[in-house]
Amino acid sequence: MLPIGSVVYLKEGNQKLMILNRAPLLTVNGMQKYVDYSACEFPKGLVPEEVYYFNEEDIDKVIYMGLQDEDEKRFEELYNVWRKENETRIPQAKIVKNSSGNIELQ
Repeated sequence: MLPIGSVVYLKEGNQKLMILNRAPLLTVNGMQKYVDYSACEFPKGLVPEEVYYFNEEDIDKVIYMGLQDEDEKRFEELYNVWRKENETRIPQAKIVKNSSGNIELQ
């Protein structure tokens, strides 16, 4: 799990993204799901209509690693516990290309 503030490229992507959140909950097709990260374009910053959602496996390259301290390590521990406790109740959303070639959450 990358810390907040990390900057990444996604697979097949050419825009740097800065991680804003970890494990945001989303409603996908009427069902509550989570993804590993939400991010904004770097260096542009947060534009509410332009938030990107993705999972660890969608990351191609880490450009910059955000701050890692004791709080970050503790968050990772708690996050792993949360995932195990909720794996059947709140599934992870997947990022896929639809038949039109557009990216969507499923």
